[in-house]
Amino acid sequence: MEPSIHTSGRAKTIRSWVLLYFDSLYSWAFYKTSNKESAEDLVQETFLVALKSFDQFEGKSTPKSWLFGILRHKITDYHRQKYKDPSIAILTTIENGSDALFDKLFNVHGEWNPGESPQPWQEETVHLLDDPDFNTTLQDCMKKLPLKWFSAVQLKFLEEKKPEQVCQELGVTPTNYWQIIHRAKLQLRKCLQINWFNG
Repeated sequence: MEPSIHTSGRAKTIRSWVLLYFDSLYSWAFYKTSNKESAEDLVQETFLVALKSFDQFEGKSTPKSWLFGILRHKITDYHRQKYKDPSIAILTTIENGSDALFDKLFNVHGEWNPGESPQPWQEETVHLLDDPDFNTTLQDCMKKLPLKWFSAVQLKFLEEKKPEQVCQELGVTPTNYWQIIHRAKLQLRKCLQINWFNG
């Protein structure tokens, strides 16, 4: 009798957490994946893990923090699998063709071409990540990155992985990693300049 009571209480608690935290978790998952179905699946998986490992929740953190910790792991696994699955195409450019952008931005001496140097952005840009429309534009720009670049940016800036961890997960050398990050940032900045700041 005791186990069923325990299980029932656990399920009741998880159901209350679903009502309280689903929207926050979903918003975060959608921001990380830009995919409605994937975000919903990740949040559902998060609650399933929480139900199965409920005994590990010791109350040292808030339920919300604990759930977000589970979700972060799920999102990391999602991007790792996405990178390893060549059938998932998120690209509108190919990696080898990305040099065209680099050539457009810089001359043979590595200097900015006329009219291509970064323009200063307004001070309120520090709060742009709170703007849903900007986040949509940012995600659209990220989808235009080559797959390896996209994964590197996700892992470094959104998952806050250390460079050596990103290198290990993507199977690249430190030199290649920094080149990828540098070129990805240039392409993202150019895309945002066109589609947001000059839009």
